[in-house]
Amino acid sequence: MDVLSEVLKAVRLDGALFHNAEFSAPWCVHQAASCTVASYISPTSKHVIIYHLVTEGRGYARLEEDERSVPLIAGDIVIFPHGDPHILGNGSPVKPKPVDYQEALQRMFSEGLKVSRLGGGGEITKFICGYLSCEPELSGVFLGGLPSIMKVNIRDDESGQWLENSIRYSVGHADASSPGNQTVLAKLSEVLFVETLRRYIALLPREQTGWLAGVRNREVGRVLALLHRQPANPWTIATLAKEVGVSRSVLTDRFRSYLSETPIAYLTRWRLRLGAQMLKSTNSAVAQIAADVGYESEPAFNRAFKREFGLPPARFRTQSKSSAGSALRHI
Repeated sequence: MDVLSEVLKAVRLDGALFHNAEFSAPWCVHQAASCTVASYISPTSKHVIIYHLVTEGRGYARLEEDERSVPLIAGDIVIFPHGDPHILGNGSPVKPKPVDYQEALQRMFSEGLKVSRLGGGGEITKFICGYLSCEPELSGVFLGGLPSIMKVNIRDDESGQWLENSIRYSVGHADASSPGNQTVLAKLSEVLFVETLRRYIALLPREQTGWLAGVRNREVGRVLALLHRQPANPWTIATLAKEVGVSRSVLTDRFRSYLSETPIAYLTRWRLRLGAQMLKSTNSAVAQIAADVGYESEPAFNRAFKREFGLPPARFRTQSKSSAGSALRHI
């Protein structure tokens, strides 16, 4: 059972490629926090992940507030899971300060994947930029285990090479008027992110803890998959332990060692996050949502929800929809 797939189904990734760059050294650009990009992508307050795939040449990436740089070569994908402002470049900056992408965002999104050129005329670096928007409450489950900046190379095997070639081909032949073009690019963007996560998980040290490391552990990963596949099921420690073939004490200790809580405590938080997402995205009655996420009664759901989010479900829904309506009016 693939726990990552189960979580990503609920998170509902929405991806796209938005920038095709060919820069010549020396060059340096500044990317603002992803919240500034969100208004160009969606009127709602979804979390936005930014990434850059280097297809030719080399460069570096660093967080805005950190002088330490991460070197980049062709085949590297660098991801900023929490949307931190960052800097990309190669060589010394052309200007006293990096070129600010924020000023060019509207033009970039309107032009689509038209090649953008910048720099001093030296060594060429080509890269493709993309974004993924996702549901903040649900995506926090796996994003919380990721650093502010992460890099993985996808050219080390045939599957990664195929994915990169597919993206390069689709970008090179991008035509907004072609039927299905945007859908193909969106799916490739999502696949690229998932492939990067898979490779990142495989490279984690054996002693690593956290959600992503737990996915890799046989028993913890299977329990996580069960909980995410059937969150409304009346799970107990006993039934989970039986499913994965270990004792209740072994399962509890192993789960705690990775996630610092019991399986049932984890399930409770996930159910409430699912409930919050349903309150924001559907018109279902609170009682129906409570039943859908595994609560036997609406009052029990209301109490647990208020403990987790500080508001009863009905008020949470009202405030969420009011915020979304305000965002729409400002477009």
